[in-house]
Amino acid sequence: MISCTDKIFPSAVLFAVAMLLAQPAHAFRCKSKLVKDGMHELQVIAVCGKPTTARHLGYTIQAYNIGWRNSYPGGLSTERTYPGYGNLHQQIIITEYIYNFGPRKLMRRLIFEGGVLVTIESIGYGYFEKK
Repeated sequence: MISCTDKIFPSAVLFAVAMLLAQPAHAFRCKSKLVKDGMHELQVIAVCGKPTTARHLGYTIQAYNIGWRNSYPGGLSTERTYPGYGNLHQQIIITEYIYNFGPRKLMRRLIFEGGVLVTIESIGYGYFEKK
């Protein structure tokens, strides 16, 4: 005779393994459109509208990586990357947007580096805004 626990245990193990292998969500839906890492600030504003709060967090310095390609007779070519070659750096602005979707939905904190979305975080449930 098969007990109830014999049926539940394999399902629970499979569920636990699936949860361990699951990737974290780096996107969310805003008005039926997908907002994901790599989008530009203007694209996010076009999809979600003006954020509840927007603030400038500071600056960071980012080094360039220069690619180099050598071509040889016979169609052969090699490509190399020289990290930090020539000490080329760029100053990048870091901006934070917070979207409040109301008390029944999670608020989202978006971090942009140089105008490109790099981080999406859930920061708890929203609230009613007084108008």
